[in-house]
Amino acid sequence: MIFVYIACSTRQEAKKIGMACVKKHLAACANYSPMESIYWWQKKLVLDKEYALILKTRKENFPKVKSLVKKMHSYEVPCICSWRINQVEKNYLEWLKENSK
Repeated sequence: MIFVYIACSTRQEAKKIGMACVKKHLAACANYSPMESIYWWQKKLVLDKEYALILKTRKENFPKVKSLVKKMHSYEVPCICSWRINQVEKNYLEWLKENSK
C-alpha cells in the first residue's frame, strides 16, 4: 500500500482528480484538505493556499495515477509523490486491494 500526495490549486481540482482516480479504481480512497504553502516558482518566493490530496492505493498503480494526474492538473510542474505504508490494519488493506485494481 502507498499514499500518493498531490498538491492542488483549488478544492475543485483536488476533488476532481480524487474522484477520477477512485472511479477508475486507481485508488481506493481520496482525502483532500486545505493547506498553506511556501515555495519558489519562477525565481519568486510564493505564499499560497492549496489543497493537499492524498490517494490510498497499491504501489503498482502509481504510474497510471501519475499519468492521469498530469493530464488533469493545472500546474506546469505538479507535486506527485508517494510513500510506502508498512503497517496497515489487515481488514483495511483487504478493502483497499479490492477497490484499487
